Amino acid sequence: MSSPRVLIAAGGTGGHVYPAIAIADALKEFNDNTDILFIGTKDHMEWDAVPKAGYDIKSIWISGFHRRFTLKNILFPVKLGSSLVQSWAILSQFKPNVVVSCGGFASGPVGWVASKKDIPLVLQEQNSFPGVTTRLLSKKARKIFTAFEDADRYLPAEKTEVAGNPTRKNLVEAETGEAYEHFAFNQAKKTLLVLGGSGGAKSINEAMAANIDELHNEMSLQIIWQCGSRYYDQLHTELHTDNYDDLRLVDFLHNMPEAYEVADLVVSRAGALSCSELALTGKPSILVPSPNVAGDHQSKNAQSMAHEGAAEILDDSKAKETLAELVNKLIFDQEKLKEMQKAALKLARPDAASDIAREILEIATKEITG
Repeated sequence: MSSPRVLIAAGGTGGHVYPAIAIADALKEFNDNTDILFIGTKDHMEWDAVPKAGYDIKSIWISGFHRRFTLKNILFPVKLGSSLVQSWAILSQFKPNVVVSCGGFASGPVGWVASKKDIPLVLQEQNSFPGVTTRLLSKKARKIFTAFEDADRYLPAEKTEVAGNPTRKNLVEAETGEAYEHFAFNQAKKTLLVLGGSGGAKSINEAMAANIDELHNEMSLQIIWQCGSRYYDQLHTELHTDNYDDLRLVDFLHNMPEAYEVADLVVSRAGALSCSELALTGKPSILVPSPNVAGDHQSKNAQSMAHEGAAEILDDSKAKETLAELVNKLIFDQEKLKEMQKAALKLARPDAASDIAREILEIATKEITG
């Protein structure tokens, strides 16, 4: 069996990194001889997450360009030039048959260099509104995999394919009884899962803190609240969390399959990966799009989910005032939850990673055989 060489550029956030790792895992499942190398940046989560997943990673010196004036932008031209030189060196040494861009700071320079070296470029776009990197590289790409049909209107139609976002396979493997036991929860009570993304979400945390008594005491909800490491100590101290028997406040959730299994309703940001995981697990959700992301793509992701009936949208600026009311309206309405579950599952694409990996290997094989 041939040994394809695949270079994957991804980084910055879990929304870019985890789909990239899922693709890498699928590549290995199809052909264990596949040689995979990641490119990312040292100061973001990929530097830890990729080696933990069992893959090698090299770094380039690059960061985002801020839309408002900041001193960091002065260094951007220097970083960009350095990253292009570093990308050229890595690609020349590794000699990949295919380069896969999954978004994030590293993807731009790596993708541009790949196109200049005539290496087939594959893009995987997670959001319903494609990021700047995807739009810039789309003309040079051999293939573009999208997660939402809405994204196709911004990209070359002849190159795009709606494949869904690659997600972790183990998300739907938790046993119900064991999951409830893990959190020491009662299956007879309703459970609310609150997610703010890998770094937490300030406005969601503030809304939860303002409404915790109503949610926990008055509604008698069991609550799993992932608040982010930067907010954990302050919330743990200010809320006196030991006073809430059915509250599980954590900085980061390492046991997502169990958390999704026990959740009746999820409050979450509307990042692409979060939306894909909600669809895969069939979880009704209240989506609170972040207003602080490029292209307002989280609002577009949330609208795609809500349009299909899988989610309700909660405005970030009104979260503190209306969160409890919306949770109360949904979580005790069993028929509504069932309708939202069905709608979410219809959006799921559990084979996304495999479908993308299969085509990547086909492209690599053609390059190898000439």
